[in-house]
Order: sequence, then structure tokens, then C-alpha cells
Amino acid sequence: MPEALIFDFDGLILDTEVPVYEAWRKDFLSYGHDLDLRTYSQCVGSTFGQFNPKHHLELLVGSVINWSHLDENRERDALEITHQLDPLPGIIPLLTEANEAEIPCIVASSSPRSWVESHLNRLGLMHHFIGTRCLDDVKHAKPAPDLFLAATEFLAVNPSRSIVLEDSFNGLTASIAAGIPCVVVPNKITAHYEFDGAASVLPSLEGIGLDYFQELLEESAPQS
Repeated sequence: MPEALIFDFDGLILDTEVPVYEAWRKDFLSYGHDLDLRTYSQCVGSTFGQFNPKHHLELLVGSVINWSHLDENRERDALEITHQLDPLPGIIPLLTEANEAEIPCIVASSSPRSWVESHLNRLGLMHHFIGTRCLDDVKHAKPAPDLFLAATEFLAVNPSRSIVLEDSFNGLTASIAAGIPCVVVPNKITAHYEFDGAASVLPSLEGIGLDYFQELLEESAPQS
């Protein structure tokens, strides 16, 4: 069995990616520009190092924007939607099975801990996880491997015998760099990417259990 399951949060446990994208798109439309989904997806699973929507909009309008009011409204709009969402299909059964098998679960997210843990507590999921490793804990967010390495170090597990669950290309890149097999479950925002190097790409975690991950690890194990 896997030594640990390492979960991304945004777009994997909870579909926060779409509400956040729609809130950003609303900002762009208010200035007469659209925000293309493929363009925005560059920052999914990371910080704004890959693509910064604020800088992009300022380049489009040709001036500096006062973001304080826009930030407040965008965060409010995104929260109103995300607070109505349930965990994505398959998450709770998988966590329950892992807990019963005493396989440690941890969240490794490029988002701040305040965002991640507030949602986990609201959803009643926090008790399923031994802990979280978030943007607050590392110098570099995904696609750097820091978050996943911090998670495996905290759990004292072998990275190559663990499984990362991700929805984004940045997350996959980070897991490969950390030497951890990655199962990708794309969402609407990330579905257009080619996830080369993933151990598996699934449409959903519904019906996926520990036996599936064990088979992946056996397939990836070096042949003697």
C-alpha cells in the first residue's frame, strides 16, 4: 500500500478553481477585456509566478490599477460560491478508506494555510489529515517540489512509495521533481493540458480506492 497520500487542495478536494477564475474574469470584463481560460490556467496550482492576472490586466489597459476595491469584491464573490460547494466526488470515501487503513493523509497546497484549513474545517474534513503544508511553510510554491518534499519529510515516508493527488500541470511538475508518483484529476480549468509523466490521469476520484494506488506503485517499481 502507499506509505502516504498527499492531496492538493484547490481543484482537487474542493472545486475552488472555477469560482476564482470567474471572479478574476469579472475584473477583466469591467475594464473591457476578457480573461481567456487557457491563459489564466498558467497560474493554477501555483502562485502568480507563472502568470499574474493583475500585471496582465494592467498591460492591457496601459495603466496602473487601484486593486484594493477589486480585490475585496473578487474575494467576496469567490467565497460566496465556494462556501456553497461540497467536496469533489470520491474524496470522502478515499479519505475514509485511508484513515481506516492507517495510511497518513496530508494536504500540500500553494494556497495560504488560512484559506486551506478554513475550508477543511468548514467541510468537516480536517480530522482526516495529519496536517497541512501550505504556501506559508516554504520558500517556493509549485511547480517547485518544496511543498511535496516538506510533506514527505514531515510524515517521514519514502517519496517514491507515496502518491500525490493533483489537478494541475504545476502540481504534476512539482511531484515529478520531488520523485513522487502523481495521479492527476483535471478539472474544467486544467482539462486542456497534456499531463505527460503522470502515473495516471483520471476523470474523477469516484470509485478509486487504495488498491488502485497500490497497482500504480507496483507498475512503477524497478524490475529486478
